[in-house]
Amino acid sequence: MRYEIVLSRNGYKQALQVIAETYKKWKVWKVKFQDGKEAILFKCGSLWMQRNEDDLDYGLLIAIGERIDRISIGIALS
Repeated sequence: MRYEIVLSRNGYKQALQVIAETYKKWKVWKVKFQDGKEAILFKCGSLWMQRNEDDLDYGLLIAIGERIDRISIGIALS
């Protein structure tokens, strides 16, 4: 499934495209940034994690993860 989220950090808004996928047996989220960069995120328990090569700063990782959690809860309730 594809989603678009908007993050507002430090007075700067950024629209991100989020695609939910399955890799092996893991649910992962591919995040595409406006500048063309991509990151793969996954959740382990309650912690959001990323691939080593993605190198997102921790605050951004948590902010994106919280948005994905809200989307997931919204889908479960509908």
